[in-house]
Amino acid sequence: MSPRKPKNPPLEEALEELEEVVNQLEQGDLPLEQALKLFERGITLTRSCQRSLEEAEQKVKILSEKSLDAEPEPFEPDQPG
Repeated sequence: MSPRKPKNPPLEEALEELEEVVNQLEQGDLPLEQALKLFERGITLTRSCQRSLEEAEQKVKILSEKSLDAEPEPFEPDQPG
């Protein structure tokens, strides 16, 4: 197993590490204790990814609402010259 990783890495790093964890667990050749530690790490990474996605979704929602509340600019077609 790799050196201790941060508890909540950025989303892309968390997804990459989660994929590695899943691959190692799917091989099925780990001792039970190590498999349990990897499973626990996978759960931590999954929760971290969920939080990151929820935060991004909230930001998109806020930005979308702000853009709907903004006054539309009048459309002025180009005048033939």
